[in-house]
Amino acid sequence: MEKRATFSNLWLAAALVAPQLLLVFVFFYWPSGEALYWAFTLEPPFGGSNQWVGFLNFSTVFSDAKYWASVRVSLIFALVATVLSLAIAVLLALFVDRRLPGHQVYKFTYFLPYALAAPAVGLAFRFIFAPDAGFVSAINRAFPDLWNPALDGVDALALIIMAQAWKMAGYNFVFFLAALQSIPRTLVEAGAMDGASVLRRMRDIQLPLIAPTLFFLIVINITDSFVDSFGIVDITTGGGPARATDLMVYKIYSDGFQGKDYSLAAAQSIVLMLLVVALTFVQFRFVERRIHYT
Repeated sequence: MEKRATFSNLWLAAALVAPQLLLVFVFFYWPSGEALYWAFTLEPPFGGSNQWVGFLNFSTVFSDAKYWASVRVSLIFALVATVLSLAIAVLLALFVDRRLPGHQVYKFTYFLPYALAAPAVGLAFRFIFAPDAGFVSAINRAFPDLWNPALDGVDALALIIMAQAWKMAGYNFVFFLAALQSIPRTLVEAGAMDGASVLRRMRDIQLPLIAPTLFFLIVINITDSFVDSFGIVDITTGGGPARATDLMVYKIYSDGFQGKDYSLAAAQSIVLMLLVVALTFVQFRFVERRIHYT
């Protein structure tokens, strides 16, 4: 029987774990509890203690057409950005895995976008794709008003999708490359000896074997699209034009900190949390069944 390791000094163990537990409580559980309290209460307009209103805030949220528009935009943003980011990352990883000349430099370069903060990414894309500057201005001179995120909602949504996909591509690239390098070289070499082309080996050997990594990254990317896209939206479009990029996470900010309706914003944050949990459950319940772990 294998002997299990034990830690006899419980006080030392508690002292080592306590700082991490304190951080988790202060920055996660405490704010979550406060949001739950505000979601079921209402602050009087002239001050005083909060009044218990039950599900009134939630019914107000669900009866708001602007909120449902925000949900629709958020779903489109999350799905398109996830697919685009994963497609770019897997292509980069497949080519780097072939050990082409300079592949060591590519490994470092492709990861750099994820090292940037979301507001920095949003600021960069705002200037790069400005309709009156850079290469986009040349395109607009040839085709007037072809691209203008400040006035066209479709252009604005495409802009934040590209920024989100670019930011997450580096993160996805690292995982895809690690998964590809864990595949035994003998399998790929056997396919080459059988006459399979490079694209055929990628499609029939490498991609099926990295399916567990792909599933993990789908969950991570969708979750990140819902909860960590505020910086990109705030710097790039500010939720506009005409609420075309008013994602759920940004609407929470605008209603709570700009509209000063903390109870309504808290209710929206609870709904967003439940939506992310539901999407994750669906992915694990139905999508994971199609994944074969080797």
